[in-house]
Amino acid sequence: MMLNRLTSFFKVPCRKLLTTSLKTLSVTPTTFPTAPTALPVNSILSRYNSSLVSPQPSASIVQDVKNQIESGTEGRLFAVVQLCGKQFKITTGDIIIVEGYWPPTNGDKIRLDKVLLAGGKDFSLIGKPLVSLGLVDIQATIIEKSLSHTKTHFRKKRRKQYERINFYRTQQTMIRINSIKVKSGGFNEQSKAGQQEVERFC
Repeated sequence: MMLNRLTSFFKVPCRKLLTTSLKTLSVTPTTFPTAPTALPVNSILSRYNSSLVSPQPSASIVQDVKNQIESGTEGRLFAVVQLCGKQFKITTGDIIIVEGYWPPTNGDKIRLDKVLLAGGKDFSLIGKPLVSLGLVDIQATIIEKSLSHTKTHFRKKRRKQYERINFYRTQQTMIRINSIKVKSGGFNEQSKAGQQEVERFC
């Protein structure tokens, strides 16, 4: 009955062809594929190499990185630091500008502690959220405290005879990055003071 309804929608030549081809087909329940069996979660994750499984560094990779740092062949180091609520990607010799009031004065030498990431040409150390305290040593110097260029704040309301224009300059602090050093020992160990790192990040 279903076959007759289906073939009634087609023209006569197509209807004969369709009825003969559908009659020759023998559809049995065994031709449908069975439902796949459930796989364990570990085999699925290992098959697709999911990011949920965090890879552990092997001892040879850790030793290679240690050897690079001890021999001084790690290349030009870089780091991502948080300073005054903003993040900066820095290398040795860079000059960064911090906007707004900041207490240090000209000539002060500072150490940047809030390091989110550090690395060289062959490796990267990623913090959770910060790299362990004392692992990366970043020295910097305050070279200039000045005002920014003159900025304009213009306001206008149409058809209301309202216009205001203000000029202002913000305080700026220029910082030169003197050196970035990574200590060779202990960078593959877990941080013991997790709460302290979260407080440093805030």
